[in-house]
Amino acid sequence: MRRFRLPLCSAARGFRPHAPRGLRVRLVVAFLLAAAFGALLTAGLTFHRARAAILDRAEETAVADLRTQLDSLAPDLTLPPTAEDLRGLTRQIDQAGGARAWHASASYRGGEPVTASPGTPPVPDELRRAVQDSGRAVHQRTEHDGRPWLALGMPVAYTDDSGDTDTGTDTGTGTHADAGSLSGLTVYAAFPLDDDRSDIDALVTAAEAGAVPALALALVPALFAARSVLRPVRRLRHGAERIAAGELDTRLDAPGRDELADLTRSFNTMAETLERDSAELRRLEAGARRFAADVAHELRTPLAAMAAVTEVLDEDAASGVLPADTEDAVRLISEEVRALARTVEDLMEVSRFDAKAAPVHREDVDLRTLVTKTLQLRGWAHDERVRADLPEPAPVRVDLRRIDVVLGNLVANALHHGRPPVTVAVRVRGDRVRVTVTDRGPGIPDEALPYVFDRFYKADAARPRSGGSGLGLAIAQENAALNDGTLTAANHPDGGAVFTLTLPSAASSPGTT
Repeated sequence: MRRFRLPLCSAARGFRPHAPRGLRVRLVVAFLLAAAFGALLTAGLTFHRARAAILDRAEETAVADLRTQLDSLAPDLTLPPTAEDLRGLTRQIDQAGGARAWHASASYRGGEPVTASPGTPPVPDELRRAVQDSGRAVHQRTEHDGRPWLALGMPVAYTDDSGDTDTGTDTGTGTHADAGSLSGLTVYAAFPLDDDRSDIDALVTAAEAGAVPALALALVPALFAARSVLRPVRRLRHGAERIAAGELDTRLDAPGRDELADLTRSFNTMAETLERDSAELRRLEAGARRFAADVAHELRTPLAAMAAVTEVLDEDAASGVLPADTEDAVRLISEEVRALARTVEDLMEVSRFDAKAAPVHREDVDLRTLVTKTLQLRGWAHDERVRADLPEPAPVRVDLRRIDVVLGNLVANALHHGRPPVTVAVRVRGDRVRVTVTDRGPGIPDEALPYVFDRFYKADAARPRSGGSGLGLAIAQENAALNDGTLTAANHPDGGAVFTLTLPSAASSPGTT
């Protein structure tokens, strides 16, 4: 059974939402989508009910009109009717239809329907079977030549023993006629539903015309709702930015009792906790720095006296006047005193870094010259374990003492913790000068790489224990930073550790003329 279908709203066919960016846009779009869904749902239900009401009214009116015409015309028909009688009956029905534009046909005892109008649509087989099976008036909506039609089938029954006929008033309401009273005559009629379809199209047009103003009106409360939601969110963002900038005393007003107000109060509690913990950490850190600096300062005087005594004892040990056991003990004490003195000096240097009081005296120098002097001062210039690769001039403007400390520490570490030969190479790369110190040892364990420049860190699991304090690389990195450079550590693909000191060339260094 075919039923005509109306086209969907063009706005519904062409609507494809895109993923919006920004919370404000998403809120407005979500609000508009909810409003559009509600409007479409309401319009759809209203359209469905109105369409059903229009079609039901057309069906009921058509059945009643056809019954009235048959009640008037069928009694004059002679049974059994001839084809001409059936054609005359259908012509009279077509003429009596008037504005409804009936297209009638009739059949007797299941014969082929006869019509007087050549444009009459064929009677659907489903309709014919439904009338024969039910013995009552049946209607069906169908399509013919692209137009919606309503097809009716109505059996004619005898009303008394004299042979008069009647359609049976109750057939339209679903009451079966007596099987013995059916005359065998069945009348079919069809008419186009153009007017009803126009009414339905008018409903669709009205729904489409009202959709845009409805969405436009929904935009106002959507913007208002988005603003009311985003205002506290925006305040929270600004507050978080201020805390990230170090303003830990930031607090926000939290009016209301909704979820955003609860979130704001939680933000204030978090900020208060951060401020309190930060103050405590700063206090503890400052105390630790003062303690380390005070201890180092207090140890300098007794260590100076101990160093003087150990020098005298070293002279006695060298002259052979001391017993062998005493001589070994003197040398051990001398080594430990010198190590302790170096540790104290390192602590004093670290305290100056922390206090931002480390002086920097820059001079123009060829980095090749500085590397050569560093190796000479420490006795590595003619040591086969250390190789210098200095192929091209490398002008820099740095603090000579601090860069010497960096280079000396890197080479010493490579000799103590790696394996020779240790290569010191200088290369110029654009506006940067790089010094790499590479050894042939086992390298640095991957888990230790992120911590090699931490204070007092020693990768004891991978390297043999040394007498260092664990401050050498930390001091080297600080000295590199004071000279606008960087110091990094990595492992060479062929084995061994690679430390890279990068400095600005003299042309790009601050203060260069």
